[in-house]
Amino acid sequence: MDSRLPKLLFILLAILAVIYFASVYARLPDVVASHFNGRGDATGWQTKTVFMVFFVGAIALASIPVFRLPGVISRLPADKINLPNKTYWLAPEQSAATLEYFSTWSAWFGCALLLVIFFTFDYAVQSNLHPDHRPDPAHMIYVVAGFLAFTAIWVVRLTTHFARIPPQNHG
Repeated sequence: MDSRLPKLLFILLAILAVIYFASVYARLPDVVASHFNGRGDATGWQTKTVFMVFFVGAIALASIPVFRLPGVISRLPADKINLPNKTYWLAPEQSAATLEYFSTWSAWFGCALLLVIFFTFDYAVQSNLHPDHRPDPAHMIYVVAGFLAFTAIWVVRLTTHFARIPPQNHG
């Protein structure tokens, strides 16, 4: 597997998100509703500058599984890595492919996380720009449900990949 595609996608999504939010920044009120309850009612506020700093910080946090986590894992001793069949997967002849596989899947996870962040911040932006016609809070439930479904599939795929050793390598 090649991690370049999801890493490139992450960078493009982050750039598009920054461009989008920079374009709406001037139209936001000085104090924005930034936290909402399940009915979509605002329950927390902050200045638009702090709101955007939180947005940039959230993008930075979403970049950790994409760009930092695989490097951290590659430097861990094998006994600190919890992985099924790790004797096979972390053997010198297999470790580079194992780390690349994990790097690719981590990058896809970062992309999914970035999308959740984008939709969450956009919900707040739209609620502030159109207070009389706020977005339906159910949309956020769909976003979270989609992310949870993605995460479940991601965990199952990752686990099943490492739970089996290719047949030609048994013995």
